Amino acid sequence: MTSRNWVHLFFTTLVVGAVTTGVVGFIVRWDEFQQLLSDFSMMELLSILLWLMGVGLIFSILSQMGFFAYLTVHRFGLGVFKSLWNAVQVILIAFVLFDLVYFRFNSFAEKGESILPYLGLAVIVLIAGLVTAFIKAKQTNKDAFIPALFFMVVVTVIEWVPVLQVNEHSWLYLMLFPLLICNAYQLLVLHKLNQKSIEERKALDRNVKANKKAQKKPSNA
Repeated sequence: MTSRNWVHLFFTTLVVGAVTTGVVGFIVRWDEFQQLLSDFSMMELLSILLWLMGVGLIFSILSQMGFFAYLTVHRFGLGVFKSLWNAVQVILIAFVLFDLVYFRFNSFAEKGESILPYLGLAVIVLIAGLVTAFIKAKQTNKDAFIPALFFMVVVTVIEWVPVLQVNEHSWLYLMLFPLLICNAYQLLVLHKLNQKSIEERKALDRNVKANKKAQKKPSNA
């Protein structure tokens, strides 16, 4: 990827994270926003919205760190496990989803509490991963399905760990959806930017060759 396209990916992902967190925060904290709207406290409403978008920038940067770390891990996994790498990823996906439900339920569930809320979060992550992986495979090739699902499930949960440890209800959703959307955005736009970078390099090479030919052409003087 060229540096220009990398910068484009960085800043557009920042925007996606900020906007998504602002929208999700508005929904999660609707009671508070509704009261501010009723009181016409527009300045306070705007300050909270800007704060949420600032938090979204942090989520976006965390998402990008996870994305580029995964690209490295993916290459390493292909080199070590070769044809078994997809099977290893599937096992890790299942392990992470099981842990997401089992350990959180054991750590935070009160006596008599249902496991369904804990299962629900894992289902949300899995569905988002499956949808994104399906789109990625359709846009590129079927071999991209498992790596895309691994990234959307395993890496998202790892990025989500700080809030999972606290288990504060509103923060769980406030962080989860921006991470999922930022991760999905990066994953689905990557191959397009890579293709664009290849085309830009080819155009640059053609221009360089044309300039060299022009310089070698003898003068008519």
